[in-house]
Amino acid sequence: MKTLEKIAIKKNNKKILFTPGPSSLSAENLEGLSPAFGRGDKDYDKSLKLVLKKLKKLSNHKFIACMQGSGSLAIELMCYNFLKGNVLIIDTGYYSQRLISICKNLKELKRISNVISVGWKNFSSYKPKTKIDWVIACPTETSIGLHIPIKQIKKLSLRLKSKTMLDATASFPIEKDHSLGDVISYSSCKALCGLTGASFINYNVKPRYYKNSFYLNLENHEKKKMTGTYHIILSLKNILKNYSSFKRSILINKKIFMKKFENFLVYKNINQPKICTYVEKVLKTRSKNVILYISRSKIKGSVVSHLGEVHLKKNSKGKIINLIN
Repeated sequence: MKTLEKIAIKKNNKKILFTPGPSSLSAENLEGLSPAFGRGDKDYDKSLKLVLKKLKKLSNHKFIACMQGSGSLAIELMCYNFLKGNVLIIDTGYYSQRLISICKNLKELKRISNVISVGWKNFSSYKPKTKIDWVIACPTETSIGLHIPIKQIKKLSLRLKSKTMLDATASFPIEKDHSLGDVISYSSCKALCGLTGASFINYNVKPRYYKNSFYLNLENHEKKKMTGTYHIILSLKNILKNYSSFKRSILINKKIFMKKFENFLVYKNINQPKICTYVEKVLKTRSKNVILYISRSKIKGSVVSHLGEVHLKKNSKGKIINLIN
């Protein structure tokens, strides 16, 4: 492992990421690059069961589905295989607006009845004119560096007597209360610190499988009818053994960044996501090795992610923050 750690440090020094996924390359990621197959490989099958069991435990859900693809795939699968009736989406920016687009397609397909949106600043007091069956939200919206506490989202769902769906791509598992979602989706490469290419859906409610597509039918992923997420699962197996050290690195970088740029912070602490920070300042760097995040939303300042030192784990000191100003 020490040899792999040296390789990881060398590679990360050549490209320093301030992006909200993927995270920096860790020795655990490299160790996961081992031969594996989904049928007849008992070692891999054992690793897969272990990882899925741990991921279910982290969110406290009964069921989990794993698929090869980005977080966007899991989001679309989640919407196609669970939603029905009237849907209310909390609009936080680019990624929630993508949820709105997906749901409008579902309405055209007559999978759902209506799509309603409400702004994140006043969703708590929202009074619907019709019955709401599902409340959907993106608790951490990286495009504007915003976090909405999941308890607030659930409070709205309970008041409306609705189910809760969460796009937890940037919030799981580093934020708390994901167990309050009836269905959540997320990917391997953001706060989980794994390799890119795997996504997951954790759920407690019965799916309504979308039979008009092979790839968008969740049941086919549950039954492993397509190529698996072999290397990603093996990397997550290593990461989940000591996830607290990866989380510690993220929190250290967040704390140091907020202190350095405290005069430019956009949101109060309650709306600060752990994975990234939005500042009213266009940040720059003189280092050719630094990759700054280009937001998908039109913002006045910068969103900076805090995954760039996760490979250092407990040795993370937030030194890379000195490279931006």
